[in-house]
Amino acid sequence: MSDSSQASTKTAPDAPESEATQGPAAKAPNGSRRKRLLLGLAAVIVLCGLAWGVYDQLVLAHFEETDNAYAQGNVVQITPQISGTVTAIYADEMDRVQAGAPLVQLDGADARIALAQAEAALGQAVRQVRTLYVNNASLAAQVRLREADVGKARTQLASAEQDLARRQGLAGGGAVSGEELAHAKAQVAAAQSTLAAAQAAVSAASEQRASNEALTDGTPVEQHPSVLAAAAKLREAWLAVHRTALPAPVSGYVGKRTVQLGQRVAAGAPLLTVVPLHEVWVDANFKENQLRRIRIGQPVRLTADAYGGKVVYDGKVSGLGIATGAASALLPAQNATGNWIKVVQRVPVRITLDPAQLKDHPLRVGLSMEARVDVADQSGPELAGVVRHEPLAQTQVYADTDAGAEQRVRQIIERNLGHRMAKDS
Repeated sequence: MSDSSQASTKTAPDAPESEATQGPAAKAPNGSRRKRLLLGLAAVIVLCGLAWGVYDQLVLAHFEETDNAYAQGNVVQITPQISGTVTAIYADEMDRVQAGAPLVQLDGADARIALAQAEAALGQAVRQVRTLYVNNASLAAQVRLREADVGKARTQLASAEQDLARRQGLAGGGAVSGEELAHAKAQVAAAQSTLAAAQAAVSAASEQRASNEALTDGTPVEQHPSVLAAAAKLREAWLAVHRTALPAPVSGYVGKRTVQLGQRVAAGAPLLTVVPLHEVWVDANFKENQLRRIRIGQPVRLTADAYGGKVVYDGKVSGLGIATGAASALLPAQNATGNWIKVVQRVPVRITLDPAQLKDHPLRVGLSMEARVDVADQSGPELAGVVRHEPLAQTQVYADTDAGAEQRVRQIIERNLGHRMAKDS
């Protein structure tokens, strides 16, 4: 018992001493491990930074992107060219319409009455001009008649003068009385008056003939100014009748309709809008310091918030704005007043889209977009250098509006122009 107690007594004090001697040796491996972890983490961070720097220089430096971009398109306003009352509406908001399809119909009663009046005025003008041509022949005959009267008057005057001279020669011998001599003188005076009157009639007839010929010289009846003026009025009335129907100038979708049945509309009043969604483009507003490397023709990758990142549009830079948004605003900033704060300006960059992609994933005007321009290719110009010689947009909807007017004018002229007068003209 004593030996065991002594053994236990000897070993008990030795236990703390062994733990104390083993403590620093155990902590040393833990410290080195932490140091290695920190060094590894620092190395990873440095490598990530280097990788990001390389990626930024090789990849990100070739792109400029912005989320300040919106889909834009042509919003075609439908406005009447004449005033009238709305009698029919053929399209509502969100409807698809084809170019040339009727959209709104106006009451055409007044226009048809004006057309009938114009047709009657044209027929009357043709007949009046025909009368002028007929009067040319009668006035020429009247001038010839007056000239014959002048010849007769001259003959009478010569005879009266001969009688007077003969009687004056006999009056000295007393063979002719004073009364007979006075009568002969009266005959001469009367003949002179008759000749003067005939000459005045010839002059008046000649002036009237010249005046009438001035109205008809060098032009046929159908080309007479009076006929042309009446024909122009008829064409105007014809157009007014056909303008009571308002067609769609382009194919697209009805955006906003404000017209109502029975509404009295004035010429130029907006009735509805048509938006051709197949011609949508994107206006991306880049900061001024992003424009350094943006050029026309560079490829653009776009996404729309409406579809998310799964739908990607392939676009192309088609032009850069010539003014900032602030300069183009209705009330531009007046920095010269002294209350000036520098604000980073933005310039609109127009981006055209692929029609096939627009057909598969149509965009609406005003939708938010994100644009990423690949600026690696710097060969394109900053400003457009090609002068446009062809129309930017064109429609053939109104090309044949007056086609029937010419035929109607010709029918009225031929109906009121006799064959004899046509031959004379």
